[in-house]
Amino acid sequence: MPPSMKATTDNRPGNDADLLLPVADDDGAPFWEYTARGELRIQACADCEELRFPPRPCCPHCQSFAARWQKMSGRGRIWSYVLPHPPLLPAYAARPGYNAIIVELAEAPRIRLVGNLVAAADAPLNSVDPARLRIGAPVKVAFHAMPTGVTVPRWLLERP
Repeated sequence: MPPSMKATTDNRPGNDADLLLPVADDDGAPFWEYTARGELRIQACADCEELRFPPRPCCPHCQSFAARWQKMSGRGRIWSYVLPHPPLLPAYAARPGYNAIIVELAEAPRIRLVGNLVAAADAPLNSVDPARLRIGAPVKVAFHAMPTGVTVPRWLLERP
């Protein structure tokens, strides 16, 4: 895992440098390693095959400690969304109109990921008109490399 991953913001100047960064733990580190390669993978039990997210050491279904990482299509739908008003953190105040969405994965409707709907992988967080957000809208994953080297999944509308 890159040593630059931390729970606070990265205050270096530049686009997205002041956004929150993900926190990687031992169970979730492979998720971030796969995103850096442009792959969306979800932890699965190697014994009962149940998918689980967030990653954890033990399967909640069969209590097995055996795990593998299953590649997903990267397709899903908007399950929920919010437009924070006012932005809750100072670093986001310069990005009015940004969104936070919850995506339900197509192959695993019980697996939901939080992210942002953007016009392109490297577009600003407020690059999609909030009026275009709809529950159930089909989306696909895109990967964005943050200034610190961490790659985060973002979401694009399937039908722009």
